Amino acid sequence: MAIPRVKLLFAVFCLLTAAAASAGPACTLLADAADGTVLYRDGPCDHRISPVSTFKVALALAGYESGILIDAAEPHWPYRDEYKAWDPDWKKKTTDPTSWMKDSVVWYSRVLSQKLGRRKLQGFVDAFGYGNRNLSGAVKFKEPLPEAVWVESTLRISPVEQIEFLRKLVNRQFPLQPSTYDKTEAVIPVYPGPDGWTVHGKTGTGDQDLTDHLQFGWFVGWAEKGQRRLVFATLIKDDVKRDEAAGLRARDQLIESLPALLVRTSPKPKTSR
Repeated sequence: MAIPRVKLLFAVFCLLTAAAASAGPACTLLADAADGTVLYRDGPCDHRISPVSTFKVALALAGYESGILIDAAEPHWPYRDEYKAWDPDWKKKTTDPTSWMKDSVVWYSRVLSQKLGRRKLQGFVDAFGYGNRNLSGAVKFKEPLPEAVWVESTLRISPVEQIEFLRKLVNRQFPLQPSTYDKTEAVIPVYPGPDGWTVHGKTGTGDQDLTDHLQFGWFVGWAEKGQRRLVFATLIKDDVKRDEAAGLRARDQLIESLPALLVRTSPKPKTSR
């Protein structure tokens, strides 16, 4: 039996209200990929914050365009003690572009950014119009350049700016080779969505105050079904300390609420007079 539209809208309201209650100030933003029409917006979406691991999408574009990244499986780089990874799983095996994205391996990002170099990376960030474009780094943060300036450092981006970047990516509006887009899209994680939709997205988790007490989490990407594509950015900020990564929770909340959000964004049927 079909669920009445009003009940579906109430369901998405409850889901997003529950997310906000457990995660502080939050933003969920959904837009049509073709023309940029905002289809759903909830919460403060103009405030900039560190992109953390969502920057891997931009970094992948830069890496493939520069020829440092080859395809979904190459280059595969072994872990070295000098990389000082904090996740034991990152130390156990070599990492390739697919596992880099899937497991969000920070040291692989560092090596890639170092191979690109500051000047070339800045050129890509400028061309992408990525957030505040600030790669200057700052010693008071955990990861100054050339380590990882996108991790709680000077590079900042808002949900609105994430949407702008993603629209240009899916519409292939950056001055990049077609193969760069193909290869980047191939390594971005894919999740099954409702009613035949497919969700492509990247999570990101950081600390609001650099003390590991309160997290913030991103999930950004696009959903597609047939010829229709929607770009999205959701950001949560914890009010209490939680063990599970905020980026994973942001991902799960977005995908769980997607059925109601899609109803919210569907064209209203015409009525006869």
